Amino acid sequence: MKKSIAVLGLSSVLLVGCGSDEVGDVSLGLFTMKDIKLNMMVDPEVPGVTCHVASIEADFSFSDPSDSSISCRQTGEITPEMIATIDTSKNGEVVFKKSKSIFFKAMKIRRIFDKHNQTLMYLSYSTKETSGSFKHSLSTVPLWGTKAYISPETNQKTP
Repeated sequence: MKKSIAVLGLSSVLLVGCGSDEVGDVSLGLFTMKDIKLNMMVDPEVPGVTCHVASIEADFSFSDPSDSSISCRQTGEITPEMIATIDTSKNGEVVFKKSKSIFFKAMKIRRIFDKHNQTLMYLSYSTKETSGSFKHSLSTVPLWGTKAYISPETNQKTP
């Protein structure tokens, strides 16, 4: 009886905090309350791109560490119509935001389009300085091989 209660209690603890976008949870040890959470995000404007983000979350803490890592890949079709809907300015646009503190710290993922190289860039960053640095990570998804790719020759003016 005690064994089944312990198993039930442990499984309840493991299920707490699992969001629909959470795809992994790695404990950093028995004596720490910190875990590496692995989340996936599909770009809302370019659904042919999926990003996976790893970040540390600290239970019972007012602020999670700022470190994060991002990896984005083409997981479906990317069309010219999708690229036409995105912000192509040098600042790009925030496509995901997650609070990391009750003190106004957030982790954001910003999509920026490198038109010259026909590449989508995804920048994961913390909005609060930590140890003299703003933590950030970058991943890119080239449009080469997709319907959205525009070759450099096409962009050149003809005489």
